[in-house]
Amino acid sequence: MSMTITAQDFEANASKALRDPNLRKAMDIIGGAMASRRVDAASALPEFEALRDEGVKIKNHVLAHIDLYLEKFEEQLTKRGGRLHWCRTPREARETILALCRSRNAKTVTKGKSMVTEEIGLNGFLEQHGIQPVETDLGEYIIQLAHEPPSHIIGPALHKTREQIAQLFEDHHPDYELPNAPGVKAGPRSTDPQTLVTEARAVLRDRYFQADVGITGANFLIAETGATVIVTNEGNGDLTQSLPKMHIVVSSIEKVIPNLEDLSTILRILARSATGQEMSVYTTLSCGPKRPEDPDGPEEFHVVLLDNGRSEMLGTALQPLLRCIRCGACMNNCPVYHSVGGHAYGWVYPGPIGAALDPHMIGLETARHLPNASTFCGKCEEVCPMRIPLPSIMRWWREQAHERKIGPALPRWGVEAWAFAAKHPWLYRLSTRIAVAALNMMSKGKGRFAKLPLASGWTNGRDLPAPQSAETFMAQYKKRKH
Repeated sequence: MSMTITAQDFEANASKALRDPNLRKAMDIIGGAMASRRVDAASALPEFEALRDEGVKIKNHVLAHIDLYLEKFEEQLTKRGGRLHWCRTPREARETILALCRSRNAKTVTKGKSMVTEEIGLNGFLEQHGIQPVETDLGEYIIQLAHEPPSHIIGPALHKTREQIAQLFEDHHPDYELPNAPGVKAGPRSTDPQTLVTEARAVLRDRYFQADVGITGANFLIAETGATVIVTNEGNGDLTQSLPKMHIVVSSIEKVIPNLEDLSTILRILARSATGQEMSVYTTLSCGPKRPEDPDGPEEFHVVLLDNGRSEMLGTALQPLLRCIRCGACMNNCPVYHSVGGHAYGWVYPGPIGAALDPHMIGLETARHLPNASTFCGKCEEVCPMRIPLPSIMRWWREQAHERKIGPALPRWGVEAWAFAAKHPWLYRLSTRIAVAALNMMSKGKGRFAKLPLASGWTNGRDLPAPQSAETFMAQYKKRKH
């Protein structure tokens, strides 16, 4: 079982999102703030661009020798009492995790935020087998109550307004008592962020102690030491992995890096790119089960390592995607994402990274709309700390869809007609002269089109600038030249 895939319905999803007033309100709030914080944080670190270059080198080196580093990681993990479980498919990963939970007779598991567990559809699978997963990251907890998938890699509930969150808490916490007033049930909830956080913390506190197993993701795997690393702004990750008797880390193969020095390099660009912080509040390294002299920690430590098609990306045009460190900067700066939100993309990974990655993960036939969900402004590549050429990869997917004749015939005929004209300059110039003159005349001097035949997909949501002259650029250039 995996989460419902609706990527093939992107156009319908996006249309629905554009009509959602709550989503519009939420996206307007986050649209500029997260992007501007990244600019400020990067500007305050003179060596930021050099660190990006170094990070790219580290990841490229690892991908060229990933088999050796994964073997080294397993060797060091085993030395420290942990165990690695190699899983090729989501099904193998789910069944491995279920078997581990059953070995502890688990009824409840707490979970830290993990996109890989979303990728394999873990929560629903555990529920089907009588195990209750409890998300402990605040954003993940909110969307679990709402029965929704994440809409953002680092902010799963960014699409929710304060009013919606307050209503969710009122619906799901009927027995919540007011702080400092035992026995007094809370009435309609406040929309104050701190009040909402306090309520979630109080409700979740007992869940940590009740859990039989703790499951987290991993931002990085350190080959040199066999450690796993999580980077968070909440203490939930530490509580999730230290209180239960078994800790399961779910990760994908590309998270491995050579050593702690490389970790320090990448951490300096991760938080700055993601949230505009110099460093996340918590950076936690887990080095296996507790030792006899340790006062706390899990008795068992397992790492479930997922491939799910990633090894097939090595040596292809898609390999740069494996450099991704899941910072979400591409989403924070994408005008399309800001317009339609994350759920419109219809699978686990939204935004530009999803548009480039999802066609490989769930099939181009299913995700063919996503590479087209881009203005190609290039902002995603500009802000990506790992300099992933996202527009180039999306363009490559468009070429693949065209060559494989995936999707409606009309757009392909349009591209072929344009290509034919581009190969015959006289025809191209004639066509553009006619088009520019006609558009200039149709605009009636207004400078913009609020409605334009054959372009309603654009003008329904925004105006389209009209040509300021009845002459083409080439014609104006020749006049100036002579």
